[in-house]
Amino acid sequence: MASYKGKNIIIVGGSTGIGFSGAQRLVSNGAHVLIIGRNEENLRSAQEKLGGDTEIFCGDASDSSVVTCGIQQLKAQNRQLHGLYHVAGGSGRRQGDGPLHEITDEGLEFTLSLNLKSFVYSNRAAVQTFLKQNSGGVILNTGSVLGFSPSPKFFSTHAYAATKSAVIGFTKSIASYYASENIRANVIAPALIETPMSERASKNQEIQKFISSKQPLEGGRIGVPSDLDGTVELLLSDEARFITGQVIGVDGGWSVSEGQIPGI
Repeated sequence: MASYKGKNIIIVGGSTGIGFSGAQRLVSNGAHVLIIGRNEENLRSAQEKLGGDTEIFCGDASDSSVVTCGIQQLKAQNRQLHGLYHVAGGSGRRQGDGPLHEITDEGLEFTLSLNLKSFVYSNRAAVQTFLKQNSGGVILNTGSVLGFSPSPKFFSTHAYAATKSAVIGFTKSIASYYASENIRANVIAPALIETPMSERASKNQEIQKFISSKQPLEGGRIGVPSDLDGTVELLLSDEARFITGQVIGVDGGWSVSEGQIPGI
């Protein structure tokens, strides 16, 4: 178990789902965690549940100033920033993402803002802070297996896939550029995980059947947020001090399994 005593970590999108589960693990290991999210009610609920050394900041990560303001909140307490875990993102399906021939301009812009621009903004704020502190630091970005291992039938949101692929290229690029400053950056890439975003898939029997062979580990199941916690704990810690520019799939076997789709 990695120790986070004395470490200050920002989690963008940490009030529910994958981010909240990661926050629980880090706080239990001694971290001071600042959670950034859009929904104040969810933030307050998360803070109450986490207790301990936790604080919150309400804002939309697609606003370029939000993570910078969160960092200022830490600085006001004379706290350095040690790590950033960016989870916030989601599907643009309802706004017009989908197969390429059906993507609307509005769906494209929404998905790019939610799943790519927000990462650039948060990572920029973190790197600027690490450089000013002359301290090094670590970034963990949340990608998706759809960024490198697509599914032709059930998960055909092509703007979303493009953003998640871009997150990988972006993260590798900054990992290379800032390695000499002892700034590390990695990607965690989950497959289908039980979160509010995956509700459509988790209630679809055809998709459930597909997942039973596409994610074959542990009997073929949809993942749960805590499945990611061990990887998050490692990659944000000093135990991973020699790891940067990597993409770690936490996918139940998705990326090495064929899956079974009748007729395809």
